[in-house]
Amino acid sequence: MALRAGDHSQVAMNGLKEKVLTLDTMNPCVRKVEYAVRGPIVLRALELEQELRQGVKKPFTEVIRANIGDAQAMGQKPITFLRQVLALCVHPDLLKSPDFPEDAKRKAERILQACGGHSLGAYSISSGIQLIREDVARYIEQRDGGIPADPNNIYLSTGASDAIVTVLKLLVAGEGPTRTGVLIPIPQYPLYSAALAELNAVRVDYYLDEECAWALDVAELRRALCQARDHCCPRALCIINPGNPTGQVQARECIEAVIRFAFEERLFLMADEVYQDNVYAEGSQFHSFKKVLTEMGPPYATQQELASFHSVSKGYMGECGFRGGYVEVVNLDAAVQQQMQKLLSVRLCPPVPGQVLLSMVVSPPAPSDPSFAQFQAERQAVLAELAAKAKLTEQVFNEAPGIRCNPVQGAMYSFPRVQLPPRAVQRAQELGLAPDMFFCMRLLEETGICVVPGSGFGQREGTYHFRMTILPPMEKLRPLLEKLSQFHAKFTREYS
Repeated sequence: MALRAGDHSQVAMNGLKEKVLTLDTMNPCVRKVEYAVRGPIVLRALELEQELRQGVKKPFTEVIRANIGDAQAMGQKPITFLRQVLALCVHPDLLKSPDFPEDAKRKAERILQACGGHSLGAYSISSGIQLIREDVARYIEQRDGGIPADPNNIYLSTGASDAIVTVLKLLVAGEGPTRTGVLIPIPQYPLYSAALAELNAVRVDYYLDEECAWALDVAELRRALCQARDHCCPRALCIINPGNPTGQVQARECIEAVIRFAFEERLFLMADEVYQDNVYAEGSQFHSFKKVLTEMGPPYATQQELASFHSVSKGYMGECGFRGGYVEVVNLDAAVQQQMQKLLSVRLCPPVPGQVLLSMVVSPPAPSDPSFAQFQAERQAVLAELAAKAKLTEQVFNEAPGIRCNPVQGAMYSFPRVQLPPRAVQRAQELGLAPDMFFCMRLLEETGICVVPGSGFGQREGTYHFRMTILPPMEKLRPLLEKLSQFHAKFTREYS
């Protein structure tokens, strides 16, 4: 029965008025979103940090957050040249200071000339400062051995994540069996599953081959695609290279096979290449999808649609907080590109300091510049230490019974497989937890080590993993790896 006007005011006076926005009335797609990298285990880690500050006794003195690829939070020092130019752009009065090298000043003046009002505080155009997009195009051209890049096909973004979501928004359409399906690797970076849930798209899982160092197999892509066509319309294929969380680096032959597959099956390719500077394994090399696609020639080079992504958050830079990135689109329909521009304009522009950092990353000091020697030394030191930590992580884990870790060929993470006793699995089920979540939560409570359970990234049924970043400083990483291995042995004894 409908309430009369007087009844409504009575309900309000009695404090019975329901909120407009509740779990039942909110967007159901948002409720389905999960993001394991900052999920319940990380919230508990924050609570433990607070308890430690309050003097609560724990079996550890600090929480080590090995859950996320945040280099500077783990103690990595910023690259001097990047910060010098950024400081000069943020506070142009420093251009008069003798404390800054001349090449940093020239870079800063050049960027400020391209900013509205010669200030970083002004909006840029929605696709990013034109000068910086030209810098990105030159960088791509040099990286890919002279293959041209068009600044008009490059869009700066709030980290790579924002650009990935923008492209997915363009792709998602249809209802029911015509709803867009997107193929994503399992294990995957949870941005993809979260974005697809929010957009109400269909997630189509293809499994990487753990027995072959997380290799991508086209036969598995075909299996996933054929099964998905029964209930959705697959339109895009996402590739993460180097891999997150799995650390594999794809061989050129594999990339060519993926491109042929996408072309034959009419799939839009999305290449997440944010770890392109992070390649450590001997014999491994980063090949961009853009370069391989172009060198394959027609019809692939002229027709296969591709969006590739990069970021200042990873690599040797580790400038996560500034949120700088870009997407380059290849063979995109001109009318769709106009729609993409419109979509970006709603967000006004990416953060301008992030755009400035991106400009430094893609146009670093030249050998003749005064800052070159220090820049090169700092860059090489970061990458060399990451390579050593990748090797150490693999070695220590593989010495521990019940833990198996594939080579960390690239990126910033290991994704070891752990054996969990049946009684531990049973106990986890009683608590309503995924078994690897139970393991990781116990690890956190007893050692202060925060890692992310493999179930947050996806894994084959009956297998258990965790993702751990290799970013902690070397003096902390070895004890962390040993403590983690010892905890696994204790946990196994307890539940055997």
